[in-house]
Amino acid sequence: MDENTEIKKLINPISITVLILFLGLDAVLFSLGIIHWIIAVGWGLITILIAESIKIADQWEKAVILRMGQFRGLRGPGPFLIIPIIDRIGSFIDQRVRVTDFSAEKTLTKDTVPVDVDAVVYWTVWDVEKAALEVRRYVQAVTYIAQTGLRDIIGRHELADLLQNREKIAEALQHALDEHTNPWGITCQNVGIKDIVIPAGLADAMSKQAQAERERQARIILGTAETEISEKFAEASKQYQDNPVALQLRGMNMLFEGLKEKGSLIIVPSSALESMNLGAIGGLAALSEMSNRGKEESK
Repeated sequence: MDENTEIKKLINPISITVLILFLGLDAVLFSLGIIHWIIAVGWGLITILIAESIKIADQWEKAVILRMGQFRGLRGPGPFLIIPIIDRIGSFIDQRVRVTDFSAEKTLTKDTVPVDVDAVVYWTVWDVEKAALEVRRYVQAVTYIAQTGLRDIIGRHELADLLQNREKIAEALQHALDEHTNPWGITCQNVGIKDIVIPAGLADAMSKQAQAERERQARIILGTAETEISEKFAEASKQYQDNPVALQLRGMNMLFEGLKEKGSLIIVPSSALESMNLGAIGGLAALSEMSNRGKEESK
């Protein structure tokens, strides 16, 4: 139980106000001789008991009331009264969602790789009575059971599975935590794996392996593309073999496209010029290029 809870058990704004007002009035009446000292002492004791009976629980918490050491009930949120001396507040249970960080260091995976895993769990108390009566220091209990569950999960999975299936690992860990914490009146709403740290040497080896795999895939893709291109060329050659005119038109188109680029120089064998009648086409293309240059210079 933290220090703030202990302070709340003893004092609160309402009880302090009552104590100051009544004891002040008691002192004034006694100093004026209106009341006897016995009455003043009795008044003071009654004032202390009344102030002690007034307690306050915040909006997000419940107060566990024990009467003569036995569970009496829950109070709050807001102000409430207890019977002084007989009743006492066992604890204030916070029902907000809490965040607990936990980790597993140098834990061996199924394939004997030491890893450091950092995780976080979001949990809340849904049954205050169980949390107060079934487990002592339930906050520490959640932390310890989370660490134990994380180590168990790591030991049942290989490293590759941990790295690739974080969400599934977190979900399995959440179910494992719920099985242990539900009898305590606590539910784990979500578990997240923040980081998985592997040895530096192993990280370098895995990086090189991944790079080699990417290069292999790139070569496979390039080889597949070359195969498809060669098949297309084979199909085209059959078409040109049966249709010489189409071959000439293709050659003329390739030559024309090349001559359109500024500063380009294309060397064509004389046999190709004669067979495809490309000489005339080349002259027309050159004449067109000279004409375009003349227009640009005149501008």
